[in-house]
Amino acid sequence: MDEPEWLPGLLRLIGNQSYRNFSLVVCVNQPDNWWIDPVHATSCENNAECLSMLNKFSGCEVDVIDRSSRGAGWTGKRHGVGWARKTIMDHISGKATPSDIILSLDADTVFSENYFATVAETISAYPMATALTIPYYHHLPDNQDAARAILRYEIYMRYYVLNLWRIRSPYAFTALGSAMALPVWSFRKVGGMTPKLSGEDFYFLQKLRKAGNLVCWNSEKVFPAARFSSRVFFGTGPAMIRGSQGDWSSYPIYPSGLFDEIGDSYSQFPGIYLKTVETPVTKFLQEQTGETDPYAMLRKNSRDVQQFVRACHEKFDGLRILQYLKKRHQEEIGSDEDRLFEWLETFYPADARCRMPDVRNFSFSESSIEELDQARNFLSLEEDRIRKQNPLL
Repeated sequence: MDEPEWLPGLLRLIGNQSYRNFSLVVCVNQPDNWWIDPVHATSCENNAECLSMLNKFSGCEVDVIDRSSRGAGWTGKRHGVGWARKTIMDHISGKATPSDIILSLDADTVFSENYFATVAETISAYPMATALTIPYYHHLPDNQDAARAILRYEIYMRYYVLNLWRIRSPYAFTALGSAMALPVWSFRKVGGMTPKLSGEDFYFLQKLRKAGNLVCWNSEKVFPAARFSSRVFFGTGPAMIRGSQGDWSSYPIYPSGLFDEIGDSYSQFPGIYLKTVETPVTKFLQEQTGETDPYAMLRKNSRDVQQFVRACHEKFDGLRILQYLKKRHQEEIGSDEDRLFEWLETFYPADARCRMPDVRNFSFSESSIEELDQARNFLSLEEDRIRKQNPLL
């Protein structure tokens, strides 16, 4: 949608892939009522330009799904990136074999010439995995405000997932629509993608994780663009916009102790199979579900403790983890910088932190972009190390 600046580069990268056994499916999309709204006139023209580019592209087989021309755009509540991604994947599933691979891209995605080959190799190496979440890294834009915003957001994302890895959460993945792939059989197994106006990648990967294991390592990364964007309600672009205005309240550095509370509750799941005990998570689930004993039905429907523990993780899933953290965070005091420092002091010895800036004087608002980048790179390397050592989630 509205991507004439990025699409030519994406098509060049696709045309240059060393792996050639693929076809390309593209959905150019917009609400149909944009055609009668002067505010969106330029976007309509840009989408028409993108359709023209795609129809002329000869670098591979291309299926173009036109949901942007006059009369073909989205109507009613069915619109947005979630519907676009669902439309593409449904189209692929309708003609693909179960072992074929769906590799999700956005127009602003950058990757190497061996990217497709490594994705195919990784999924082949883990034939029972339901999906692959691919390592990512944002190259810094020239705009200083955008660079500072994407570094702050990426530090949040990496800190969050590193803590989930630390407590061995089954939901320790980062959901980026431009950094995921899956076999067609698993897409069909979970009943396809549920469209959302935003966050469809998170809900989809969560559903795939409940259906099986995810692979979290690939030898080649993707490099999504770091840009201000308001086309979705939440995600990278909106976070950067709000963050550049000083509002990071939706993306705090949660105290590591809150993750420990979740980890402690995980350790008690086997015992709860016999008797419900009070934990912070138990109380939270009671409030969320209105159930006096949120584990009673899970216990009743589980044939053994292993099935019960899986059911507990499905109930207290990735979304509820985030909701729990947000609720508990309201009761905490302290700055994001203090929490980052405390986490590093607790879990990383001084020699591991030599690649970090002086965290005691570190400030998200005042430290230089170079220092923010140094912090991001430390977390990125640590995440890569863990992903590579533990590729199956």
